[in-house]
Amino acid sequence: MNKKKAHRMTKQRKVILEELQRYGSHLTADELYEKVKKRLPRISLGTVYRNLDLLVSEGLIARLRGDYPQMRFDPRTDEHYHITCLSCGKIEDAPIEPIQDPIKNLENVVGNLTKYGVFGHKLEFVGFCSECLKKQETSRNESSEAMKQEETQEAPQKEAKV
Repeated sequence: MNKKKAHRMTKQRKVILEELQRYGSHLTADELYEKVKKRLPRISLGTVYRNLDLLVSEGLIARLRGDYPQMRFDPRTDEHYHITCLSCGKIEDAPIEPIQDPIKNLENVVGNLTKYGVFGHKLEFVGFCSECLKKQETSRNESSEAMKQEETQEAPQKEAKV
């Protein structure tokens, strides 16, 4: 008889959940705290952390585990994949529906080919988000332009020496 104690949905908990769902971008506790504080100015960071832990234990949100500098939280608790920007660290949901998921088939094959009872997998896509790609392209263009200007300034000097 090990029953989980159900916790009531306090105003603070409700606002934290609403803000996470509103932004839905896998926020850190600190980022969420800044958003919640606008609606509940007297809330503390500790309260946000405790409520996030409670919401995770209740199954209302998910804690993302990965190589992130800070823990992140996901308003989606269903099975889905993420894509992470290697430059800015932004995390988004990958646009793969579980119905189309070839990884599930791979999970079954691996289970059949090994002596493991496979019951899950972890998969994260990595790359560069559109904002970081634009910044990289802009940076490349600026570098290219600077090199061209440098070359045109050096050309007359070389001719003068000859």
